[in-house]
Amino acid sequence: MKTKSRFEQPVAGAAFALLLAAVGGVNAQTIPKEGRFEYTACWSGTNSVIQFSKTHSASSSEFMGAIRSHTPGDLFDNLTFRCVGSSATFDGKTFGSSSCEAVDKDGDKRLTHFTTADGKTVRQDVAGTGKFEGMTTDTVVKPLGAYTPIKPGTFQGCNQQSGTYKLK
Repeated sequence: MKTKSRFEQPVAGAAFALLLAAVGGVNAQTIPKEGRFEYTACWSGTNSVIQFSKTHSASSSEFMGAIRSHTPGDLFDNLTFRCVGSSATFDGKTFGSSSCEAVDKDGDKRLTHFTTADGKTVRQDVAGTGKFEGMTTDTVVKPLGAYTPIKPGTFQGCNQQSGTYKLK
């Protein structure tokens, strides 16, 4: 049996990788036009706070994170995201908003906007590209507790999001 030269071995490996990619493309799961989703999103970021008094404060934030679907491979599985936001507490009432851009492995993006008031968070789909273009969702957002900051000026968090989606 003839031994492959060191130049032939990488070519055979590349051909095998191309074959796997082609088979994977044929078996790629198509996304249903509508369905349910459930995932956990976790993030970490920095904030800048104005602590005016015990009952009045304001802050701005920037944070980044990742999403893991409860069912691997679902529509939002493994998206990464970045957000900017602001919040304020006036006389003990807290409210805020943030806008987030998420991207999947194909480079398709979602732009969402979150508002929080009276302890309730509402998510609004603003825009999308690729598979997310024209998407609408009806979402319930459930915070998963407060986390101890790893160092001053930072914050960490997670939430669960579940609901339904429709693609155009």
